[in-house]
Amino acid sequence: MAPDPPHRLVPDRRSFLRFTAGAAALLPLTALAGCTGGGRDPQVLRIAFQQFGSGTIKQEWITTAAEEFSAENPELTVELVPIVASENDYFTKNELLMSSPRTSPDLVYEDSFILLSDVGAGYLQPITDLVETFAHWDDIAEASKEAVTGEDAGIYGVPITTDTRAIWFHKEVFAEAGLPEDWQPGSWADILEAARTIRDSGSEATPFFMFAGTPQGEKASMQGFEMLLYGTAEEGWLYDKESEKWIIGSSGFIDSLAFLKTLFEEELTLPLGQHLDPNISESIYTSLLPEKKLGMLIDGSWISQNWTETAPRPWPEWPDVVGLADMPTQDGGGAGTVTLAGGWGLSIPQHVTDRDIAFRFLEKLVSTETLINYAIADNHITVREDVAADERYLSYSPAVEYFTDLLETAYYRPALPAYPEVSSAIQEAMEAVMTGSTPEAAAAAYDATVTDIVGEDNVQEATA
Repeated sequence: MAPDPPHRLVPDRRSFLRFTAGAAALLPLTALAGCTGGGRDPQVLRIAFQQFGSGTIKQEWITTAAEEFSAENPELTVELVPIVASENDYFTKNELLMSSPRTSPDLVYEDSFILLSDVGAGYLQPITDLVETFAHWDDIAEASKEAVTGEDAGIYGVPITTDTRAIWFHKEVFAEAGLPEDWQPGSWADILEAARTIRDSGSEATPFFMFAGTPQGEKASMQGFEMLLYGTAEEGWLYDKESEKWIIGSSGFIDSLAFLKTLFEEELTLPLGQHLDPNISESIYTSLLPEKKLGMLIDGSWISQNWTETAPRPWPEWPDVVGLADMPTQDGGGAGTVTLAGGWGLSIPQHVTDRDIAFRFLEKLVSTETLINYAIADNHITVREDVAADERYLSYSPAVEYFTDLLETAYYRPALPAYPEVSSAIQEAMEAVMTGSTPEAAAAAYDATVTDIVGEDNVQEATA
């Protein structure tokens, strides 16, 4: 088990909200740190979640459920623990909280890619017995259930959201460069050709952007690199399920890095400094894309939430101005297109005060009505059949049907404890190429790192 954290925890810009019978009040930053294992009140329920920048969508979703739950259970109190942090920092701070009975939340919002790593570290407990009586368990997509199933066949979370990825492009930038409004690339070469056309047209717009480098965390691995890698011809890509071994020596891995290097060498993307800015996504959503300063972006199904009437940067014209294109495979072969799917869910930490109470609140958070409202506010793809069947969900966004349809052919990351470290190695390989390394050298360093992570007996050479 990880050692206890220091007695005083003050993560940057984190606040705590308490809901008692529907009333909210700020708690001092030292509130959690001052608790002791034996003195924790089982009538107080804490839920930790990531808050992106100035966004409050998750907080509003949890707040609504907390007010209803507290009104129905006046003897219980819900404390919200929003952690404002970059993706990687959120995982670290969340694990720090879960590591001690003094500071542990009772519910945590978990990314499916980190969940089994947290299980392996002993932070989360199985809830297999609890989901047996959960009314909506059968409504959840099988692939999403697999993502929360441990190697011991135990269930470690209730999936809530999923997502898919594609190329978002600015139609006006394309039109000014002489590119078609219904653009659909058939290969990586078509993407690069469109980017060069925008660059050479005299446009002020940066032609293309994909998340890359260590400051971008899992966004770089999943929304960037793996959208390339999973479109290459080799089988397995990162992990071979049949042999249960990680893939090294992959020419597809090298080709994916070479694509990234071309973007920088030919000045088809933003400068290095902006790529390494951990807050670059906020600039992309609030200024670069809406202000016609970016031509293409590989990103997820949820990003139009940044342009709603209540968002920091409303952009009501986006449905008419932004186009969507499937990400093509490397040469148009195979399935022709590729998308990665992920998702988030709720889990119960090992140091929960009362797991039955925690699960009762979890059920309130994931009621059909609550999740419909959350999907609409958060602009995400649901994992639940009951939610997907509701007309309000089907009509909440001009893009929801497009991205929901992509789920049929989506790939999922290897949901294994080693994946977060492998993902970090991917980000390091990307950054090495961005800062001057050759794709071959960066790939060789990745192979060596992965071998160190999982051991020589757990890797194998790629096969075409």
